[in-house]
Amino acid sequence: MTRVLFAPDGFKGSISAVAAAEALAAGWRAARPGDAIVELPMADGGEGTLDAFLVAVPGARRMPVAVTGPHGRAVAASWVLLPPTDDAPQGTGVVELASTSGIELLDGALRPFDADTRGFGQAIAAALDHGVSRLVLAIGSSASTDAGFGMLAALGARITDADHLDVVPGLRGVRTAARIDRGGVRSLPAGGALVLTDVRSPLTGPAGAAAVFGPQKGLGPADVADADAALARAAALLDTDAAHPGAGAAGGTGAALRAWGAELVPGAERIADLVGLAAAVAAADVVVTGEGSFDASSGAGKAPARVAALAQVEGRRVGLVAGRIAPEADTSAFGAAVARVALAGSTEAALADPARWLAAAGEELARRLG
Repeated sequence: MTRVLFAPDGFKGSISAVAAAEALAAGWRAARPGDAIVELPMADGGEGTLDAFLVAVPGARRMPVAVTGPHGRAVAASWVLLPPTDDAPQGTGVVELASTSGIELLDGALRPFDADTRGFGQAIAAALDHGVSRLVLAIGSSASTDAGFGMLAALGARITDADHLDVVPGLRGVRTAARIDRGGVRSLPAGGALVLTDVRSPLTGPAGAAAVFGPQKGLGPADVADADAALARAAALLDTDAAHPGAGAAGGTGAALRAWGAELVPGAERIADLVGLAAAVAAADVVVTGEGSFDASSGAGKAPARVAALAQVEGRRVGLVAGRIAPEADTSAFGAAVARVALAGSTEAALADPARWLAAAGEELARRLG
């Protein structure tokens, strides 16, 4: 009997981490019904982070909240309240940017210049209103490049242009911002705020928020340099280091949170600690992880890289399943790698029935790694 651990991240825009683990496990069982299987859905600070906390922490509660989404319309979202602990006697509030200001909320209708993070800030304010002792803020999967200005405004900042008028939402507002008055900004809770980032990018430059992630959010080649210059001015207004790792996360929201006093940490590592990933890997013979698109950025703070690193430490066989595997991606850490698109024959077919093709990937890995 082989002991198999399934620890995938979510497949963005396709299937959640919980459902992905179930589908992969079902496929493996079809090929090897006698194996012992454990499902441990992962996250790295992007979408699915709230679910990871709900699964991992006994007594965690989902707290509904209505916010303004990145499209300017109302969104029914939530944050998670973790039970009291010695260092957080009033509980910890976990707030996820993906479900409040995330790119998936746009349903493909990208808004590169006016999407913002106001809803994320509103959810943070709701957690503060509840009286939490500490915040955990997950900032992956953002829709905007607004330097976190929308979030700061929701927390009480006033951001104005040269004419002393409030700036408009999104990158348009970052371009014209001349002053940030933080006198009315809400204070951090007593236990501070920990920011889970799925990337370690600086705010500006060739590896920064505009250059690397702007095109994914709809910025054209001619827009990137202008956006980068706007983010550099934002760093000066925030009085924060644009080169700090993670400052460029979520279109610069990492920089704004750091200016607020929060601590930026790699999300995959902290969530792995929370769900007991190291112990689960040590107890397995084979480990399977995955995400929607495995590319050159996947090795820098993403969940599959963290899973693979722990598997290598324990000398465990490890497999990767991805919606697609980019030609430049380094898969050398994996004993076997399967792309769902390759099994389905096309991106359209893979997206039409994600659970079916993840189950097929689970069968394939059972044959290759079981």
